[in-house]
Amino acid sequence: MSQMLWALIAVPLGAGAVLAVVGRRADRLAPVVAVSAAAVEVVLAVVSAFRQPRATAPLLEGAAFGLAVDGLSGLMVVTVTAVTAAVLLFSVADIGPGQARSRFFGLMLLFSGAMLVTVTATTLPALLMSWEVMGATSWALIGYWWHDPVRVSAAGTAFLTTRAADLGLYLAAGAALAGGHGMTLAGLDRATSPWLHVVAAGVIVAALGKSAQLPFSFWLSKAMQGPSPVSALLHSATMVVAGAYLLIRTQPLLAASGWGDDTVAWTGVVTALALGLVAVAQSDLKQLLAASSCAQIGFMVLAAGVGSAVGGSLQLIAHAAAKSLAFLVTGFWLTWLGTQKLPELRGAARQNRAAGAGFAVAALALAGVPPLSLWAAKDVLLGGALEASPALYAVGLAAAVVSTAYSVKALWYVWQPAAAPRKPAPPLPATVGIPFAVLAIASVALALLVLPPVREAVARTVGTSGEAAPEGWEFLLSGALALAVAAAVWARGDRRSRGPEPAARWAHGWLGLEAIAHALLVRPVQRLASTLAAFDDRVLDRGVDGLAHGTLQLAGTVNRWMETAVDGAAEGVAAASRALGRLARRPQTGQLHQYLAQAVAAFTVLAVVIVFVR
Repeated sequence: MSQMLWALIAVPLGAGAVLAVVGRRADRLAPVVAVSAAAVEVVLAVVSAFRQPRATAPLLEGAAFGLAVDGLSGLMVVTVTAVTAAVLLFSVADIGPGQARSRFFGLMLLFSGAMLVTVTATTLPALLMSWEVMGATSWALIGYWWHDPVRVSAAGTAFLTTRAADLGLYLAAGAALAGGHGMTLAGLDRATSPWLHVVAAGVIVAALGKSAQLPFSFWLSKAMQGPSPVSALLHSATMVVAGAYLLIRTQPLLAASGWGDDTVAWTGVVTALALGLVAVAQSDLKQLLAASSCAQIGFMVLAAGVGSAVGGSLQLIAHAAAKSLAFLVTGFWLTWLGTQKLPELRGAARQNRAAGAGFAVAALALAGVPPLSLWAAKDVLLGGALEASPALYAVGLAAAVVSTAYSVKALWYVWQPAAAPRKPAPPLPATVGIPFAVLAIASVALALLVLPPVREAVARTVGTSGEAAPEGWEFLLSGALALAVAAAVWARGDRRSRGPEPAARWAHGWLGLEAIAHALLVRPVQRLASTLAAFDDRVLDRGVDGLAHGTLQLAGTVNRWMETAVDGAAEGVAAASRALGRLARRPQTGQLHQYLAQAVAAFTVLAVVIVFVR
């Protein structure tokens, strides 16, 4: 069955690579290829979820490339492929023929393939590879309109922020090797101390960064510069939930560390509350949805921290359907009206009732209004929070109330009569209407999650037991609060703001997180880099230049001295040789009697020497 798993990831990665490489020549065929590949993915994902295949490939000693579909990853592969198919179908109409369709659809398939590897990875090498591809393709998709420097800058901010956090995953991999229990995700909790704590810290930092949790949340605001289908895919069921999924997957590691579970739980619930307030303060619909993604994913992170794998999984699935639907409808309105400002969207839902109904379902689901899906899912994980800490439950319940406020605020604007006449709404193409209908039905049908038999079936699928189940009063309390807050927000109408009120400016600006990051990290690093560059230019370079100059002078001096000495010695030897030559030529007169006299003299000297020697 491993062939099925290889096919599950090979189809999107292969088709995406071909489309991305071929370029504009395949623009006409790109939508058909992408939608067909997505449909095949859905079938393979459903079959894989039931058959649960495994696959392993040798990579490094003690670090294999491992993939597997189990209960938890089975739910994820179905969710990821279903949302991908819906978004790609919508993109056929949203990304027009005049744009680089082959590049867009190729990158979307590559991204979804990387996400599938992420959720099925059983070893850190596989996870790291897919994590990198997912980050790179998200950068390319957010900056898809590369000719706009604002969008390119936003893509760079999102990429660099998540990349900085991703370093934690490399730290965790190194610590896992040092800890002596290999690099399988299931074995991370068995690493020896102190490596166990390093592994936990690395995984937590990487997960919080990828899921745009505090203090990394601001990058998701920048990511809204990408096309609407990109936002619908990246920020509903794929990249932004990858960190939360990793924390749910590695929950034994968090518990084994002794501190990781509490850290994760409080980070998640504080993010859910704080970014919910950020969403309330927004006057831009995409910014509101972006902040709400951080907040809703905060609930998933909370679930990981309190050990509620069932609640976190249900929240993830329900959020994927509702949030992708909300983003797609927003994209439809943006294409039609050319704006995403809430005051300028008044009446948009009235002019196209199908889109308006879809957005209403998505907004009410995000609001936690009973009996829609997120009402049930949120209470399941809050039940786990209540068992762990009443304080966690109280803050989580407050965050749920805030989620009602921002969702109903958006809904109020789009359903109010338009302030001025506008052009008629275009009819919904089939490629737009089908995703709207499917996702809206899913958001409603997932309300069955409230039923105990369904929750128990999910628990068996995920492979957990003994998790806290919410009491009936918890469902009643959260439902009543949601309805009361929804009524209050709707009654308040447009008195809420015409731009942010002074007290809400801190929230409207995403809590100043980007400015804080620049003040505490970016500017100090830049100053340090400038200081080091100046030290390099003024000290090191001058030192090197001085050393080189001194070396040249020394070489010149040595050269002159050596040249004089060597030349003089050579000339002396030559002169001596010439003098000896002249002396040697003198006896050579050519007269025989002189030669005889010389011989007698030589023999006489030799005889004297012999006598004295004896």
